[in-house]
This record gives sequence, structure tokens and C-alpha cells, in this order.
Amino acid sequence: MPSVPSVPTVTPGTSWAAISFEDRMATTDFVVHERAHITVDGDACRGCTTRACVVACPANLFVPTADGGILFNYEQCFECGTCYLACDTAGAITWTYPDGGHGVVFRRT
Repeated sequence: MPSVPSVPTVTPGTSWAAISFEDRMATTDFVVHERAHITVDGDACRGCTTRACVVACPANLFVPTADGGILFNYEQCFECGTCYLACDTAGAITWTYPDGGHGVVFRRT
């Protein structure tokens, strides 16, 4: 079982806005499943000129390659769906929810 990082204590009555991004991300677990909940069609991406997914992804999981493709790592995905909404190339991104018990888990202590 992987070790769980220490989680900063959130004082009752403290709003999430008062917590730094780094401390907030320390309250997040990513339980990775062998089935990717997002798939990227590299062939469809080669013709893309906007690269909207690269700019839109808050986790910076999309990386353009020298040959015009996209490398994508779903393992640290926030599951926000921004990439799917921003992409203007039909069929380039397929997004589904992760299987039960997997994906991002936010905890507040």
C-alpha cells in the first residue's frame, strides 16, 4: 500500500480560499486504475492547430511532441473535464468517469 502524505489540518471555520494551492493538493489522493478514464487519439491531435487541451488542463497533463502529437498522463488528472470541453477536434479526447473507487479523492481534515 502506498504511503499517504501528511495532510495539513484545516481549522474548522476556515474557508478553502484561505488555504494555499500546495496545501490543498496535499489533501488529494490519486487512486490510479489500469483503465484510463481519458484517452487521447494522437492521430486526431496531429492536425490540431489550437492545442487547447495543453493550455486548458489545470494539471498540465498534455505535452505537445515534436512530431505534432500529444503525450498525455491521466494518472494525476483532476477529472474536471476541461480538456474534453476545450478540445475542438472531434473524437480526439474520450472522457469518462474513472471506475468506482479510483480517480481523484479529496479529503478534508
